[in-house]
Amino acid sequence: MTETSHAKKSGGSGAARTRGMGELERVIMDQLWSADQALTVRDVYTALSENRDIAYTTVMTVLDRLAKKQLVDRERDGRAWRYRSATGRDELAAEIMDTALGEDVQERTAALVAFADRVSPDEAALLLEALAAVEANRSSGPPHESV
Repeated sequence: MTETSHAKKSGGSGAARTRGMGELERVIMDQLWSADQALTVRDVYTALSENRDIAYTTVMTVLDRLAKKQLVDRERDGRAWRYRSATGRDELAAEIMDTALGEDVQERTAALVAFADRVSPDEAALLLEALAAVEANRSSGPPHESV
């Protein structure tokens, strides 16, 4: 049995997926992103317990919450669940940024200007390159689907 939790598959909102992601959730997501296969709670617990004092049940609870937030997909493997990231790190970061910007055009503009004012010259150059690449994709490909 597979339980798919990705927002685009289930219609969940990006805000629900990214709201209130804590430090332990990020650490667990890092484990899932770095794995080349779906992991059990035991796999994640074993990796994390090498560097921190953590209970197996805590890892299990956090993975369950990540599934409810649609950040991970899970599938049954006997009596256990196997977890994998429902989205890539870059896509999730973009969703978090988009959610943080809000929906009001003036607020989004002000936040983007404030962000641009804080980046280094190297980061600004990367942003300009990224914007040029996005614009090139939009002009040559099918219409862009908004998040």
